Amino acid sequence: MSYLLRVVVIVACFAAASPVFAQLRQPGPSSPLYGARPSSGNPSSGLPTALRDVRIEQKLNQQLPLDLVFRDESGQEVKLGKYFGQKPVVLALVYYDCPMLCTQILNGMVTSFRVLPFQIGKEFDVVTVSFDPRETAALAASKKQIYVDYLPEKMHEGAKNGWHFLTGDPANIERIADAVGFRYHYDEKTKQFAHASAIMVATPEGKLSHYFYGVNYSARDLRFGLMEASQNKIGSLSEQLSLYCYMYDPTTGKYGAAVMRIVRIAGVITLIGIIAMIFLLKGHSPQQGGNTTRGAVS
Repeated sequence: MSYLLRVVVIVACFAAASPVFAQLRQPGPSSPLYGARPSSGNPSSGLPTALRDVRIEQKLNQQLPLDLVFRDESGQEVKLGKYFGQKPVVLALVYYDCPMLCTQILNGMVTSFRVLPFQIGKEFDVVTVSFDPRETAALAASKKQIYVDYLPEKMHEGAKNGWHFLTGDPANIERIADAVGFRYHYDEKTKQFAHASAIMVATPEGKLSHYFYGVNYSARDLRFGLMEASQNKIGSLSEQLSLYCYMYDPTTGKYGAAVMRIVRIAGVITLIGIIAMIFLLKGHSPQQGGNTTRGAVS
């Protein structure tokens, strides 16, 4: 039974990995808005002025400044550290009055949360911080209500306690944006912010562990990111086995098949299968020896 379970896991890993190899062009360090490392030199002259300083610099393993003070959706002052210490945290920097991109980020988050096997407030928390210092707690509360209501009813209570919508002053906003490598620009002409799109996952201690780019966040990738950020304290045995077959790529912000791991496991299972077959065949081989009678009886 154990042998069959392992074979099933390996087959599942190969099946899940097959579409990964088709995703060859994901945002990477060469993109003006996304990158695993700060870009060097001047941005491309083809970029509009408003976008030349807009990017996301990954700062993996960076400790978040947990002493920062914000206001929650009820208007109470809270330290960022209040939301850390127990569970991994999904962190997003948006502004609530954003006419387009931030809404897409929040939509992508809640869509992924709806199908995750983990629940907000139970296995992980979510912290959303507005980087527009003009926004108010009342606006944050309104935004929170919209997204909590979009979740399945059974998740409402957990989300009310575990999904936090914060606002802050310029100094605290600047510090958290710098800590996560979020570079944005306010355009005086349009009276809007130019910014890239990504969400981060942090460990319970407040260290950045994963970045996920764009506005659509794979539930599988987010699940694996939360499992790793929790030091494998959440997730079932089958999910842990599946995670072993994948590896996080910081340049794309996605999980890809860990081919060498799969090959090694497949090799070990093949070897075990051959040895088991040898013993099985040996056990069913004809018995040698015994008395034989030749000729007629006199």
